[in-house]
Amino acid sequence: MGCDIRVLQMEGAKDPDEYIVKYGNARFQNVVDKALSVIEFKVKLLKKDLDLNNTNDKIKFLNEIAKLISKVDNNIEKEVYIEKISKEYEISKEAIYAEVNKLTYENKQGEKVLDKAKPVVRHIKEPKTEVPEAVKRRENTVLAILLNGDLNIYQIIKQNITVEDFKDETNKKIAQKLYEELEKGNSNINGILDELGEEEQNHITEILADDYEIDDVEKAIDDVMRSYEKDKLNDRKFKILETLENKELNLSQEEKNKLGKELSDIIVRLAKMK
Repeated sequence: MGCDIRVLQMEGAKDPDEYIVKYGNARFQNVVDKALSVIEFKVKLLKKDLDLNNTNDKIKFLNEIAKLISKVDNNIEKEVYIEKISKEYEISKEAIYAEVNKLTYENKQGEKVLDKAKPVVRHIKEPKTEVPEAVKRRENTVLAILLNGDLNIYQIIKQNITVEDFKDETNKKIAQKLYEELEKGNSNINGILDELGEEEQNHITEILADDYEIDDVEKAIDDVMRSYEKDKLNDRKFKILETLENKELNLSQEEKNKLGKELSDIIVRLAKMK
């Protein structure tokens, strides 16, 4: 109904009347000022039954608060809750965002499936260039990291991986929108759903549901960037070999030497990366 509901927490009295009689109006006003929002109150209730020093309880706590926050429509309100809960309960904002985003995408996807009219049958499908599964997996990993909305991580990734580096067309479209939103400083990327097609939305849901076994985000980024660098070096190596073998180009000896030197450097760099 759009009401801003707050929860008063009083001790030593059964209701506001008795509290004011016993402790006075000023102290009651202090209780009013400290009243919690419904979300904060529910989070506090969750915490009472869990031991956050226990790994399983902490995971359960994270999942439950993500369910609560994902139901909040206002993105600014979400930001405030995530920031506050992160500090108060010592849980990383990225972890909360990841779970909230995953639930939000799943909910919106479910709504779209329910509301969706029967699809028009297409008899002609545009052929797609086959992208190796290993490359898709690597790109999915990059998108999974970006979907956490960490602006510092985005700055590192964008300097090493451009949108054009994505080979899979669906991944490229998602990356394009993510880069645009994060470049604006928008760390809550829920709005991306409404501006992407159904295929991209389905793929985001799959990415968020998958487990990429990322224990150390910085190490994961380093591994991915090394993988991209290795691919680029290999592509350049084969391009040089093709150029050197192409008799029709009539390369000068100086040009051949220059390409030969670059080829040697690439081979050395690739050897060090193994």
